[in-house]
Amino acid sequence: MSRIAACFLGLAEAGRQALIPFVTAGDPEPGVTVELMHAMVGAGADIIELGVPFSDPMADGPVIQRASERALAHNVTLHDVIDMVKRFRQSNAQTPVVLMGYLNPVEAMGYEAFADSAAKAGVDGVLTVDLPPEEGAELVSTLKERNIDTIFLLAPTSNAERIKRIDAMASGFIYYVSLKGVTGASNLDIEAVSAKLAEIRSISRLPLGVGFGVKAPTDAANLASIADAVIVGSTLVKIVEENAAEPAKIPGMIGEALSAFRRAMENAV
Repeated sequence: MSRIAACFLGLAEAGRQALIPFVTAGDPEPGVTVELMHAMVGAGADIIELGVPFSDPMADGPVIQRASERALAHNVTLHDVIDMVKRFRQSNAQTPVVLMGYLNPVEAMGYEAFADSAAKAGVDGVLTVDLPPEEGAELVSTLKERNIDTIFLLAPTSNAERIKRIDAMASGFIYYVSLKGVTGASNLDIEAVSAKLAEIRSISRLPLGVGFGVKAPTDAANLASIADAVIVGSTLVKIVEENAAEPAKIPGMIGEALSAFRRAMENAV
């Protein structure tokens, strides 16, 4: 059983939902990231999504695009991100870590080399936003051999056939994009999300995490009653951006913000 699967199993037995924060590795500077990861765990994170900086993050809105730009200004590479996970693992062997990014850096590194390095560092899952399941068999099998989960996205427009195809390829959990558009888009429609999650659950037994549009603790509270995980991204990355000139403050500020999301989720169920 993967670390992600074990995490969700334990949470389900406890009647709790996962809180999954996203930050971009190396933002605003590489030295902050590992400390920030630990701060998020201390604030109640169950799984960490670590963004791999990329020069053309087409699925991301302006906030996360700028985060990639700040990290790339420090020449942060996929190798560096994997090394950050390795350093995080020196004192945390429990919290699952998912790398979220784009296919180009993985292809440049090579599937085998990437999977080997990720597994040795303690990476638990990979979400490659521009890799469709129709083209993902080789990477999925390469990661599966190392007990690394491959996470795929589903959208409001995904039909039953698409859901079945994703379910056949995915492991760990499915990331449901609650809004049309890029990260940081407009407001959640909880009824629409609930209806779509019910449709997905009629096909898939994987845990369902909901992201995009989770801007406030009240959003997380509303989602906690219908999703298996709440994913918080742009709101946290914006805090990083606003405090980029004082990076030492960022772990504490992110921890404080994330604690509010955790409390809201706990109070909602």
